[in-house]
Amino acid sequence: MMRCLQFDVGNSSAKWRLVIDGQVTARGSYRKDDAGAKKALLACAAGLDAVWISSVAGPTGEAHLASLVHEQWGITPWFARTEARSADLVNSYAEPTRMGVDRWLAMLGARARNGARICVVDAGSALTIDLVSAGGVHEGGYIIPGPALMERALLLDTDRVRFDEDVGYDLAPGRSTAEAVRHGIALAQVGAVAVALDQCSEDQPALFFTGGAGEALQGLLGRGGTYAPDLVFEGLEVMAGLAGL
Repeated sequence: MMRCLQFDVGNSSAKWRLVIDGQVTARGSYRKDDAGAKKALLACAAGLDAVWISSVAGPTGEAHLASLVHEQWGITPWFARTEARSADLVNSYAEPTRMGVDRWLAMLGARARNGARICVVDAGSALTIDLVSAGGVHEGGYIIPGPALMERALLLDTDRVRFDEDVGYDLAPGRSTAEAVRHGIALAQVGAVAVALDQCSEDQPALFFTGGAGEALQGLLGRGGTYAPDLVFEGLEVMAGLAGL
């Protein structure tokens, strides 16, 4: 029986899932100082055989996580790294390792699902949009501040934009400052994806959405596609297989 704990460590939070013999048996998420969520993770993850990690936390954060994993389970974790090529997925960066591994794994996961031209939209702390040709070549991508970052920047750099209401994201013109801000951010996020798609040739890519706001963005955009919340994990498994793990 193979018990593998997998992590997707982002800029503001981390997701994890426990996979036993290919089946996801538990999952969760936590923020840096969320002791309760970490306790729940420790309670369900005993007797592990492997720990696989996708992380954009940087060297210090990765070293800390590796130390915790070794202390808790006596395992040296395996960290996925962005490569110049993984299977038939080819990186477009002159320095491949400078691409965030979460973007690379999301493309790898989507590529495993669909061998045609694809567009991967990851809506998290940042909104990333990446295009991959039918031949597996990364055509390039975009990195845009996510909704929380957009709102924070607006509030920090303006004196008159202030509100207390808890307003959702929508595309209708706002009739209050709160609506104008939140709906404007939604318009910017949806518009960015729409323009990226409109710049494609007649060979329109298959759309994949992932990330915490991915499903909501998919609905607002209204162009179909597939919502795959575990896309980074799926790419992590593909890369682990390529590494012979």
